[in-house]
Amino acid sequence: MAGRYFEELEVGQKIDHHLGRTLTEMDNVLFSSLTMNPQPLHINEDYARRTQFGRRLVNGIFTLGLAVGITVHDLTEGTLVANLGYESVRHPHPLFHGDTLYVSTEVLEKRLSQSKPDRGIVRFRHIGRNQEGTVVLECERTAMMLRRPA
Repeated sequence: MAGRYFEELEVGQKIDHHLGRTLTEMDNVLFSSLTMNPQPLHINEDYARRTQFGRRLVNGIFTLGLAVGITVHDLTEGTLVANLGYESVRHPHPLFHGDTLYVSTEVLEKRLSQSKPDRGIVRFRHIGRNQEGTVVLECERTAMMLRRPA
């Protein structure tokens, strides 16, 4: 199992996830269509060309989901019980078609569950950067994680 158990995560620990993902026009249009999001900034090149960005933006909710997905192998694959919440989600810079997303994680805090002795609660900070190192996503996520079996 690739994920980390509660005991393997330490406050202050930083993880650079080596998997990166280049975002395509198809990714963006398909995600926007599947989620019934008709925002022209995502799906209308003519409209987007006339905005301050000059081209379509990658849907921010897709960016968030992809960033969390990139962390799964290193953090939660097989060890996650549930994601409990996402806080302080920020998109300080847009992603565009052809950009590549890379993610790093910091463990902010952790505590044992008060009601379930086989698990604990961990709060992560995920930072997404494009291929130039520009921060495109910041978020905090709280997750319930399994403890290592006895």
